[in-house]
Amino acid sequence: MSANAKKTAFIGLGVMGFPMAGHLVRAGHEVTVYNRTPARAAQWTETHGGRSAATPAAAARGAEYVMLCVGNDNDVRAVALGENGVLSAMAAGTILVDHTTASAIVARELYATAKARGVGFLDAPVSGGQAGAENGKLTVMVGGDADVFARSEPVLACYARAVTLMGGSGSGQLTKMVNQVCIAGLVQALAEGIHFGQRAGLDVERVLDVIGKGAAQSWQMDNRGKTMAADKFEFGFAVDWMRKDLAMAIAEARTNGAVLPVTALVDQFYARIQARGGGRWDTSSLIRLLRDAG
Repeated sequence: MSANAKKTAFIGLGVMGFPMAGHLVRAGHEVTVYNRTPARAAQWTETHGGRSAATPAAAARGAEYVMLCVGNDNDVRAVALGENGVLSAMAAGTILVDHTTASAIVARELYATAKARGVGFLDAPVSGGQAGAENGKLTVMVGGDADVFARSEPVLACYARAVTLMGGSGSGQLTKMVNQVCIAGLVQALAEGIHFGQRAGLDVERVLDVIGKGAAQSWQMDNRGKTMAADKFEFGFAVDWMRKDLAMAIAEARTNGAVLPVTALVDQFYARIQARGGGRWDTSSLIRLLRDAG
């Protein structure tokens, strides 16, 4: 291990965590992983090397940095605070980073618990999707203490193109909520635009090429426009995950007084997609509702 290499643990090897942990190995860090499904951890070690552990605590023992990338608040609490959770094994002076898209409430809860044990904590949700994780080009939105962030930034940069401290504990999760609110409105508008163009008899691929060079351009248009036009949705960020994220944003809005009428409406559109069996479809599947209505 080189002088700059760190002993790290990575908990959660889903479509995001699997490649993220791999980037740590490629950067020269010593990585131990844990996954709820042992076969997935075995697949990871076969692909990337490193080691796997039988529990989160076993993975975290002796690690300088521990990263979490699991499903929701309950999963975060289980792997961090539960029996054999990582905090039971982390020493004072080490750092826990949660990449899960979770609530600001659980972020602040973990921050307080970790701090009481002398452990640094960052809430650090990511954006960029599976492709961003695989290519090491994620955007990481971070909440926590500036000194802990400064120590962690070089490690997080192994799988990111941008790592930014947004403020105190919970700020990373709140920033991710802003991200998801913006995406929800963008995808619905893109769906309506493509649907309109198709009904008008236009060559939609040509339309997207043209307007993608102007003010309407967006990541969603560049990466999802043509697949939406082709009615393809068996990939990407699932509707089920988006509804989880929007539910947290809507709940937070009730607390802080923000008004989110478009977000609430698009969330109900996604509920209709789920009801017809599309929970695992990409979020761009909103256009299906328009086609069926037309």
